Amino acid sequence: MKILALEREHDPIPVALRESVLKAEALAVWRLQQAGVIREIYFHRDQHQAIIVLECADETEAKTRLDALPLVKDGYVTFDLVPLAPYPGLARLFDKGLS
Repeated sequence: MKILALEREHDPIPVALRESVLKAEALAVWRLQQAGVIREIYFHRDQHQAIIVLECADETEAKTRLDALPLVKDGYVTFDLVPLAPYPGLARLFDKGLS
């Protein structure tokens, strides 16, 4: 199941921890990409917000995977999850009632 994760920032990362926390985050994200869990990751062009496309069995798995990220564990960010489904509207093109 594809799940869209939208980051929400909370407390700022203390300057003294910034480099180590962000490096640990990058490593954790890379590992999830290598495992096929994170399929795509973006940064909002106009806001300081990560947008991630995950492939997980369900929202529970997605939450568990994201909760293991250093920025989430340390309370700096959370994610809103949006479960995605294929768009059904194209089936209308094959409806016998259409001319």
